[in-house]
Amino acid sequence: MTVYTLKGIEVGIPDWLKDTRIEAKLASGDYENKESEAALKRIKKGWRVLEIGAGLGYVSSICAQTAGAENVMSVEANPKMLDPIRANLDRNGQKGVNLVHGAVVGDSHSSETVKFRAGALFWGGGLVEEGASPDDMVEVPALPIGHLLAIHQPQFVMMDIEGGEQFLFDEKWPKCVRHVVLELHQSKYPRKVIKKIVDCMSRSGLTYDPSTSSGRTLGFMRVGKVKKG
Repeated sequence: MTVYTLKGIEVGIPDWLKDTRIEAKLASGDYENKESEAALKRIKKGWRVLEIGAGLGYVSSICAQTAGAENVMSVEANPKMLDPIRANLDRNGQKGVNLVHGAVVGDSHSSETVKFRAGALFWGGGLVEEGASPDDMVEVPALPIGHLLAIHQPQFVMMDIEGGEQFLFDEKWPKCVRHVVLELHQSKYPRKVIKKIVDCMSRSGLTYDPSTSSGRTLGFMRVGKVKKG
């Protein structure tokens, strides 16, 4: 296994990811750079963090370093990535992160499972559209976004789920959420989805955050003090 070090975090990749674009990003230091910078800028010690799409566990480890591993919940849909994530969390002393297997879905999703395409690279993974039948399709637990937000009560939410974000902004988000950072995947949905995301965040009391926004990475922040109770 090859291990790279980014921002003081050791990231090991399994052999099946060698000589891929993912390894090239790790070698150049560009792997999840915007996401990790956003986490370092905004997360405070003791904050609860919800990461949706854990990848290799790199950003999970960044979040856990500041917030405390016990305060981080990282969700990953791709079953192939669970062991590499656990290994990387352990490698960086962040074994206490709560790693949850499943795909985050909208609250209207009625089934306990959802079809997920694992992909040759985890970047290519994503929810399977109705009627599609890719060879690498698997059934994974369906985790409604409203339930996750209610049980974990995060102050910071990080999201990179290859287009699945389009289903998670139908209802207002709770007041506990102070920052949201997500990667947009415009090729996977019409532009009106981006407006839906922005409008949902606005209704939830969150506005555009220029410090965590760059290119396809879009950040939101809550302005003013959050009332207790």
